[in-house]
Amino acid sequence: MGLERLDHINVCTTRLEQMKAFYSEVLGMPAGPRPKFSFGGAWMYCGSQPAVHLVERQQLTPTTGDLRLQHFAFAARDLEAFLARLKAHGVPYRVGIVDDFEICQINVNDPDGNHIHVDFPLAEAQRLGVERSPR
Repeated sequence: MGLERLDHINVCTTRLEQMKAFYSEVLGMPAGPRPKFSFGGAWMYCGSQPAVHLVERQQLTPTTGDLRLQHFAFAARDLEAFLARLKAHGVPYRVGIVDDFEICQINVNDPDGNHIHVDFPLAEAQRLGVERSPR
């Protein structure tokens, strides 16, 4: 048996409508078909793949232990349009440059504070004059 790919991430939230709006309007991931579970939620699609499963909770129970999700990431193209979308929605972002892998990372946080980065080819950032955010 060998793993083939990451299928999806599951994010619990007490703010389902805000999260759906963020993933749809800011990241361009529309809500799509979802099984008829006994709990609220939404599946947010990246192309034809339901990549982010939002699960509605009335309250979040703190977890124990040291393991926590630090971030998740998407690969994308059209950095110029994405930056325009972030600005139109008033979403703050930080730019990271990974020179040796030729990646420009746009770091954002969803309404629940989850760290997401969207990776673009470095050439797009260079063409637009986008530079690394100060640390």
